[in-house]
Amino acid sequence: MLSEFDLIKHYFQRPGRAGRATLGIGDDCALLTPTPGMQTAISSDMLVEGRHFFAGEDPARLGHKALAVNLSDLAAMGARPVGFTLALALPAANRDWLAGFSQGLFALADAFDIELIGGDTTKGPLNICITVFGEVRPGQALRRGAAQAGDDIWISGTLGDARLALAGYRLELPQPLDAASLQAAAARMHTPSPRVALGLLLAQQGIAHAAIDISDGLVGDLGHILHASALGATLDLDALPAGPVLAAQDIALRRAYCAAGGDDYELCFTAPASARAAVLAAADSVATPVTRVGAIDAASGLRLVDAQGLPLQLKLDSFDHFTS
Repeated sequence: MLSEFDLIKHYFQRPGRAGRATLGIGDDCALLTPTPGMQTAISSDMLVEGRHFFAGEDPARLGHKALAVNLSDLAAMGARPVGFTLALALPAANRDWLAGFSQGLFALADAFDIELIGGDTTKGPLNICITVFGEVRPGQALRRGAAQAGDDIWISGTLGDARLALAGYRLELPQPLDAASLQAAAARMHTPSPRVALGLLLAQQGIAHAAIDISDGLVGDLGHILHASALGATLDLDALPAGPVLAAQDIALRRAYCAAGGDDYELCFTAPASARAAVLAAADSVATPVTRVGAIDAASGLRLVDAQGLPLQLKLDSFDHFTS
């Protein structure tokens, strides 16, 4: 039987690794020494079994996603990852589960050079809470309230495949997906790719004005930018970049899942029209496709249009933790 401290030592403490924390795992607090002239960006996300992931989820994929959704928040601020903490409630200290979870977690952590510096473990319903720490130069953070009228609206990567996979699992689709298509769409749901490199360039080069990561659905998340910036927008639903599996579905499903699907963890950002070449160059340099999908307006409200610019009267609701 693993004790709490055996669990931490065997699966989450990584002795002999040179990290950036002044003091990491093993004391009452971790100690981080800020880089001179930098601000600290901090974000927390919680994943709860039965709410954010299915019971019995593959632990390696879960370890990846738990960190990925937090790294996506740093990407949206244009912050460089530094360290993270992990609070983990487990029904039981299962060695196989812990080995898989820590493998998925640290594989992504190593890819983004971010260090586990502390946390907590306890017995209880499966619940994973990660807090990430990043660095950004003062004045460079991509804040939600910095959009400007006339800005282009851009999306990184593709949208909708994660929501399509969820519908496939729940048997909500008129025509079930074949096994290969479901597996391909589910990869976006289980193992999202945080766009840290793109966010860093957009911030460091002063290309973008505002940004947010798309976690609960584009319409809702873009709405946070509009509310914070006291502006409106026109969004071309037919310009939204559908994921490769969703792209084969009918237009109504494409529009709904691209605009309000959730679990995409792509960046939505605004930039002046004069920066279009710079946006494309930055995206190309980090091998991340981007698509221009609309514009920020001075008039409040979100207007949805089709490829011809004609208004669309659609009711699209993003995910909400208490009403969805």
